[in-house]
Amino acid sequence: MSTVRKLGRTTSQRKAMLRSLATQILLHGKIKTTETRAKEAKKMVEPLIALACKEADNFETVTVKAKVAKKDKDGNRIKEDVNGKKKTVYDLVDKTIKKDKPSRLAARRKILSVLYPASTFVDPKKKKTKKSVDLVAKLFDEYAPKYKDRKGGYTRIIKIGQRDGDQAMEVLFELV
Repeated sequence: MSTVRKLGRTTSQRKAMLRSLATQILLHGKIKTTETRAKEAKKMVEPLIALACKEADNFETVTVKAKVAKKDKDGNRIKEDVNGKKKTVYDLVDKTIKKDKPSRLAARRKILSVLYPASTFVDPKKKKTKKSVDLVAKLFDEYAPKYKDRKGGYTRIIKIGQRDGDQAMEVLFELV
């Protein structure tokens, strides 16, 4: 007997669908889907959140010098003439950045191997301009501190009734 629900799909289609569900649940916080799909997606999402919680504080802060373009009051870059050519003027600025330790970097890559690149609409009503969302950063910066003291059970499945067309049980799959 199989330990994986096949969901009436080939292996590649099933993996793609489950990766998509995992990406959407982490992007939006809750989605509406069928019960069997939610139970299978839960097996992918829970370990990702647990991994992010484990590696959340595994970084060091480093101060680096960065070149930043000087800007005028309107936000345009300041340029000066150098030998007849216009060149942008830069300032050296100290910036503090988070530098991942090796285990956190490995965790980041593992999470990236599961999730798809995600984007959301800037204005949901117009649906014209999109901005990309870094789900790995969202996992480490938003979800990991939220679930740090929790031992598991990061998701919840709430039954909302049967679908009209095929009578499949629909559920609300959400993060706790």
